[in-house]
This record gives sequence, structure tokens and C-alpha cells, in this order.
Amino acid sequence: MITELGEGEIFVFGSNASGAHGGGAARYAYDHFGAVWGQGEGLQGRSYGIDTMSGFDVIADEVADFLEFAEQHPQLRFLVTEIGCGIAGYRPEQIAPLFAEVPDNVVLPQPFMDLL
Repeated sequence: MITELGEGEIFVFGSNASGAHGGGAARYAYDHFGAVWGQGEGLQGRSYGIDTMSGFDVIADEVADFLEFAEQHPQLRFLVTEIGCGIAGYRPEQIAPLFAEVPDNVVLPQPFMDLL
């Protein structure tokens, strides 16, 4: 569980399209890392949201967008939570393959690493 961030670290969490950060990692991002109520995806404070509630195809697209963003920002270190594996109801086996190729500045949760 990520409870604090070091210099240049970004908390990556699962969100919903409306940016209603009411529970799980999204709530933690809102309470602690600057997630913006009403913003469902992208960089917000010291966090980055990925919509995990609008279907698997949306997750896949947003993960691809995130990985491109991370590659373009090598000065930042992105700490990915088990996006999609809580309230959204997906299993790590479904989500981890979306992260098969990540830049060096992306840190995946252990369950994803174990599957890759």
C-alpha cells in the first residue's frame, strides 16, 4: 500500500469517468495526493487517474495513454496501484497484460509483476 510519495513520485489509481473519487485508491488519491474531484483521468496533483469503470476497452486505451505520458516524463516515477482490481471488479490476470511493456519510470504492483 502506497501511503507516501517521494520527490517526483506520482500515485497512479483507478478512477471513473466523472472523477467522483469516493472510495478505494481514488479516495486516497483525493485525500492525500491532489486528485481533483470531477477529473476522471490524467495527471492531477501528485496522482494520475485511469478510468477503470467504463469498460475494459476504455481501460486498455487509458493505460496506453498513461504509458505514453510516463515515457514523455522520464523525470517522474509512477507508482501504479492494482487499478481495476477493486471496485471495478477485474482480476490482475486481466489487467496486468496491459502493462506488459512499461518505461523504466513505471513501478507496477507485485501481483502484476508476478503475472508478467
